[in-house]
Amino acid sequence: MSKNNVTKVLLNDCDIPRQWYNILADMPNKPAPYYSPRTGKIATPDELSAIFPMELIMQEVSTERWVDIPGEVREMYAQWRPSPLYRAKGLEKKLDTPARIYYKYEGVNSTGSHKLNTAVPQAYYNKVSGIKRLSTETGAGQWGSALSLACNYFGMECTVYMVKVSYHQKPYRRSLMQTFGAEVIPSPSNLTNSGRAILAKDPDSTGSLGIAISEAVEDAATHDDTNYSLGSVLNHVCMHQTIIGLEAKKQLEVIDEYPDVVIACCGGGSNFAGLAFPFLADKFNGKNVRAIAVEPAACPTFTKGVFAFDYGDTAQMAPIARMYTLGHDFIPEGIHAGGLRYHGASPIVSQLYHDGFIEALAYGQKAVFEAAVMFARTEGIVPAPESSHAIRAAIDEALKAKEAGEEKVILFNLSGHGYFDMTAYDYYFSGKMEDVDYSEEKAKECITKLPKVDA
Repeated sequence: MSKNNVTKVLLNDCDIPRQWYNILADMPNKPAPYYSPRTGKIATPDELSAIFPMELIMQEVSTERWVDIPGEVREMYAQWRPSPLYRAKGLEKKLDTPARIYYKYEGVNSTGSHKLNTAVPQAYYNKVSGIKRLSTETGAGQWGSALSLACNYFGMECTVYMVKVSYHQKPYRRSLMQTFGAEVIPSPSNLTNSGRAILAKDPDSTGSLGIAISEAVEDAATHDDTNYSLGSVLNHVCMHQTIIGLEAKKQLEVIDEYPDVVIACCGGGSNFAGLAFPFLADKFNGKNVRAIAVEPAACPTFTKGVFAFDYGDTAQMAPIARMYTLGHDFIPEGIHAGGLRYHGASPIVSQLYHDGFIEALAYGQKAVFEAAVMFARTEGIVPAPESSHAIRAAIDEALKAKEAGEEKVILFNLSGHGYFDMTAYDYYFSGKMEDVDYSEEKAKECITKLPKVDA
């Protein structure tokens, strides 16, 4: 197949990867271990087992390069994988760029995003360990939708604490979760101690992912038949998502292409990790490839945060990790990319950024939606607000290539569609959408509350 003629590259079911890639095997500097929020010392497997099944704990600390995908999980993957790789010829023409732009489209499953790649194995490992119910948080609703469907697959109950501002902004995501059988609760709520504490301080709190995590963790820790499930940040989550990049590499090989730059939006980090980690494996071995993580200017974890130990949640119940953070008390403004409003980032992605292996960019939401509309009009897919951050960066890279006269190859992750986000598009078209400035004063106050650990 000629790369000049390609518009879409498909693989067969037999080409679905049989193993996930674990970047911990190849990173020059490993991330710091997790610390217990209770003792301030390195967290033990027994402490983590209160909310996670042992198989996922073992994956979390594994340094094996390849981890087998269970047959039952791979069978479920076959319902929507391999996902297609497209060349964005319409966008290239619009930009009049010599760059070749490719995107891996993860919105082809029934929940519309990449999140199902880890929701299925997490539900599977919990089911085989005897767990009856999973609790979790969700921002924009993609993760909650995915875990709701995965739990339904395995006959499990699912409770989703949805960030309150998104609960009201995105009612159809909420309806989708309920369609798959989940209980959806706006967070902060009166159902948990952590939620009640937030509401006591601020009855009008719009919520945050940190608060919703606190509620979900508390729910799991106080019910013997319930475990907690996280949609991003942790190593096993990032590893499950590498199926995206592994497929993309194979698809590009079919047309004899290799990217100069790979791009994905980044909130907690699993979306970015899924596409970038298999290519970073090549970078560690001398390949000249750039990787760009793109975040919202309202929640600029990498570009303006600090690299420090911090709690994974607001109520200080989740493990402490060394990561780029804006402080666990930081509550971003209610921007429409709700999935990118987490105060911290994956410890692995943070370590890679700290060591200079990856880059980071931050954009305001008006520039992001401008890119989203251009993409929709040239490629025929309405992208999720989160994914549109990657589109914005890809457009800018293509324009730089045009200015330099370079035939650059750009690959980005279109991690989900935006058909449940039309309220946000309405807001953009109305002219009411504003760029939200990052409050450095608020973040500085939050950062003074970072935990002390016995490191």
